[in-house]
Amino acid sequence: MFLGIDCGTQGTKALLLDASSGRVLGQGSAGHDLISGPNGRREQDTGQWTAAFASATAAALDEAGVDGGAVLGIGVSGQQHGLVTLDAAGRVLRPAKLWCDTESAAENQRLLDWLGGEQGSLQRLGIVIAPGYTVSKLLWMKEQHPTLFARIAHILLPHDYLNYWLTGRCVSEYGDASGTGYFDVRARQWAPDILRHIDADGRLEAALPELIESHQPVGRIRPELAARLGLNPQAMVASGGGDNMMGAIGTGNIRPGAITMSLGTSGTLYAFSGEPRISPQPAVATFCSSSGGWLPLICTMNLTNANAAMRGLLELDLEAFNALVAQAPIGCEGVTMLPFLNGERVPALPQASASLHGLTADNLSRANLCRAVLEGVTFGLRYGLDLLRESGIRSERIQLIGGGAKNPLWRQIVADMMATPVVCTRHSEAAALGGAIQAAWCHARQQDPEASLQAICSRCVSLDEDTAVAPVAESVRAYEQAYRRYRQLVASTYGGQTPPELTPVAS
Repeated sequence: MFLGIDCGTQGTKALLLDASSGRVLGQGSAGHDLISGPNGRREQDTGQWTAAFASATAAALDEAGVDGGAVLGIGVSGQQHGLVTLDAAGRVLRPAKLWCDTESAAENQRLLDWLGGEQGSLQRLGIVIAPGYTVSKLLWMKEQHPTLFARIAHILLPHDYLNYWLTGRCVSEYGDASGTGYFDVRARQWAPDILRHIDADGRLEAALPELIESHQPVGRIRPELAARLGLNPQAMVASGGGDNMMGAIGTGNIRPGAITMSLGTSGTLYAFSGEPRISPQPAVATFCSSSGGWLPLICTMNLTNANAAMRGLLELDLEAFNALVAQAPIGCEGVTMLPFLNGERVPALPQASASLHGLTADNLSRANLCRAVLEGVTFGLRYGLDLLRESGIRSERIQLIGGGAKNPLWRQIVADMMATPVVCTRHSEAAALGGAIQAAWCHARQQDPEASLQAICSRCVSLDEDTAVAPVAESVRAYEQAYRRYRQLVASTYGGQTPPELTPVAS
């Protein structure tokens, strides 16, 4: 039995997997609070992560009705790009800055200028650093909290920190590390030059964790923590990885040909590649995967958070919101929302704000407003899909995961807007499942160095064909017009985002 943990923005999820049968035995969850502030500050107390880990694990064990002493391995998935800094005694110096934090946007631009702009960043790192990546948070911390910055002894990502809490060891794996902005994705190694630019004395480079392969263990769980959590003291902690990398494993997206779309707080879209196919489009991040390859990916900053904001404004529960979305026609009678409440990464508009367009006395309705926000966030993913396909990524089907994937109406909207069939995986908590699968792989590799991740995925990942939907030709045509309007509004509102010739997307 293996335990998968997914530490996300809104909470932590735990999943227990019988890897021999592929059966999920139990699940649990616990929430986190967000520390929000001016200028895009988004932070979290790491103590909430560890408390939620314990609560979610206890709930999963209780639901499964099993003894935690049977857990052979643990795999942790964590939100990418966050910054956790420790002093020499292993104490957390300040709250973790998260992926959705844009407070360091100005610092990111200065670092991007130093790299030689977008093309210079692509040449040197294989990705274009973006607001929210870890590297700009370090420069921000140096300038805003110099006393704490001077005490940094360890630089960790969120999942690295949980592995440290579990084992006492500071390590990172290539997939999550590739989203820091101080990592060369082609060479699969740290890129310390940018850290020396931030702090010339080399302290930051010395604070980096050791890199390990995704099939390698971090170590055994600390005995005192195993006793507190009710887990096997011999349980092996796998390398874990970023939530997108673990989500790829949890959807079986470890070979070319699949596209995974996650409808969560953020929206992500990614596909496996066996080589570092670096896209000339800055918005496409060619991260490393946690299965031995690469994971070209786009990420939007606004998805279910924007839907929730509209629901809160109109005082609607989820059922009422969905009912209103269904009442409005495609295109919302001319109402378009640019839902950039947190700024945006795809398109690259970190300082953007949300706006509504096309309102008239005739189309101003609650139904149109609800559908406009849902369509607006999905248009961002359509734009990202266009970029992935321009770089050569192909798929005949999109696999949906995340909380939004449970909504049948949204699934149909995705299929129509992307002009591609859609299906959900049977277990929507793909990142937690991916963590458990990776832990099983890591455990198996200790006895058999040739143990296959693909074989484990084949047993443990399945599609829920009851959720499958196909695009409707009439709706596809209607969405092409609405999408064209969205792209033109982005271009006219923010400039520099002139839409290319828009033709119906082909898989």
